[in-house]
Amino acid sequence: MQHSIGIIRAGSAALALALASTATAALAHMPYVLPARFDVGSHTQITLEASFTEDAFRPEVAMRDAPFEITGPDGRTERLPPATLAGDRTIAEAALPVDGIYRLSSRQRSGRAGKMYRKDRDWIMVGEGTAPPQGVQLVDVRSMTLADAYVLRGRPGAPGALAPRGTALEIQPLGDPTILAPGSAARFAVLYDGKPLPGQAVTLFREAGLYDGRKQVGTATSDGAGVVVLTAPDPGRYLMLVRYRTATPDVAGGYASFTTTLAFEVG
Repeated sequence: MQHSIGIIRAGSAALALALASTATAALAHMPYVLPARFDVGSHTQITLEASFTEDAFRPEVAMRDAPFEITGPDGRTERLPPATLAGDRTIAEAALPVDGIYRLSSRQRSGRAGKMYRKDRDWIMVGEGTAPPQGVQLVDVRSMTLADAYVLRGRPGAPGALAPRGTALEIQPLGDPTILAPGSAARFAVLYDGKPLPGQAVTLFREAGLYDGRKQVGTATSDGAGVVVLTAPDPGRYLMLVRYRTATPDVAGGYASFTTTLAFEVG
């Protein structure tokens, strides 16, 4: 069964309580990549900003040393020219030589190291709320972040940019992410190392939430195929967030805390 994110209404006390219980985790800093436009028409260049934030698209900490890249309609990925630090955000530019859908990305970025411990089925980072219980085993963990966004030049054409990378934590649109409409369902797959990640929490944020008090549209859990269905209530820009903590067998004794976002526009 697929789980859907829908509209939060002011009178929904039960849903408000559910969101309050996830607020601590959801409001930690999250990465984003935001293009100047999601539909560039016939333009051959796009500017993007990237930052870490607690509110969708409100820059707070510039994304330093991110290996920005672009994937074209043919599926080929290239590094972007060196980015520029501009206070609380990073600015980069990308060429869009042909019509089609492009994926703009921060690529996987390694962040700070920390400690975490196991509680039932969940990994808890030290510093999230209370101190770790006495006697728990602490493990070293590395923060890994990835931020994606898709833009359209001209007509969609080949879908090469929509193919998953097959590594680490990622969000794959199951359809054209550049033609989303208010009230229409959109499907996304949550993947880890190219495989579906069932039972994974997903949060959807609204840019306008900074002003109207509805920052979170809602939360959902991926189904057995790793799929979630989102229904954005209003026109505007949205940020989808997934976090996943796990052992990383390719690194001896290593663990990682992955945070991945996908920015998109609903017209």
